[in-house]
Amino acid sequence: MTPEQDASPDEQNEPTSRTPAPSDSDPSAVPTAPHTLLHTPAEAATLLATSESWLRRKAGQRLLPCTIVGKRLRFAPSDLEKIIAISQRPARDAGRGTGPAIRRASRRRRQH
Repeated sequence: MTPEQDASPDEQNEPTSRTPAPSDSDPSAVPTAPHTLLHTPAEAATLLATSESWLRRKAGQRLLPCTIVGKRLRFAPSDLEKIIAISQRPARDAGRGTGPAIRRASRRRRQH
């Protein structure tokens, strides 16, 4: 008998490897394949839901964490988590009054 024939029906249907699902409680968790150590800019842009050109430009300006392998730009999962963390902004205070009406009023004062 072959090893497949020796296995019980339940064992035959079991997947050979399982990847852990990202936790719903951690919104900053970046889903990654278990064998992927580094992501290309295109893959990283897809995971971050942004454009590849923005990601390349900011990494080239050294404003985002990245890894250079040879001459190739790559992003580690930890780089993506850091990008998410540094991109977070607090909610705007509703009472501050920085809307367009305030800006127009300040322009009028400068013109006179």
